[in-house]
Amino acid sequence: MAEFNKYATGAAIKKLRCEKKISQEVLSGLAGIARSHLAMIESGKKQANFETIWKISSAFNVHPNELVRLIEEETERIGSSE
Repeated sequence: MAEFNKYATGAAIKKLRCEKKISQEVLSGLAGIARSHLAMIESGKKQANFETIWKISSAFNVHPNELVRLIEEETERIGSSE
């Protein structure tokens, strides 16, 4: 799996979470990860590995490819604004 920009990864996850109107606490519980871990991913302080991407996409009830597509879109958006 290609390595994603950690800021784009966090931004995509946060954007989807906010669109679905769920808190970090709820999402982390559904995904089976610590809320602090999710917060670090969303803020770009930590990169999400494939397993975490899978867990988060499952919690969102979306296919992992959809989450990857959103991350790629955020990567392009961030890249074009620099």
